[in-house]
Amino acid sequence: MNSTVKWIDNMMMLGTSASGHAVVMDGPEELGGKNLGIRPMEMLLLGMGGCTTIDVVSTLKKMRETVRDCRVEISTQRAEEHPKIFTKIHLHFIIKGTDLNDKKVAKAISLSADKYCSASIMLGKTARITHDFEIHE
Repeated sequence: MNSTVKWIDNMMMLGTSASGHAVVMDGPEELGGKNLGIRPMEMLLLGMGGCTTIDVVSTLKKMRETVRDCRVEISTQRAEEHPKIFTKIHLHFIIKGTDLNDKKVAKAISLSADKYCSASIMLGKTARITHDFEIHE
């Protein structure tokens, strides 16, 4: 998998993925950016959130659960000194569906966290990652 990041100006960069999709990244104004794009560390979290959401939804569908919506809210803590790595990451899943089984939802989240989500497993090497969920009809 090959991707590129091209510096544009000041703190702005254009990232292009192996699949050909592009995203603008930029830094905050206090660091010389213009706040015109997502921060690189935010991208890291969004990648993890997307990876685990794909796992959870696809696993629930394989379990024959009727999922209508899935959202994961990610909260973090970072080290105060450089490198300012994530030290704690909490994933709160909000899943909507019909007659969802809470044990199957918990199992799908656990499988993603422990087996399938490469991004979560990598970040878990330096951060304590926790999960919880709520189900809505």
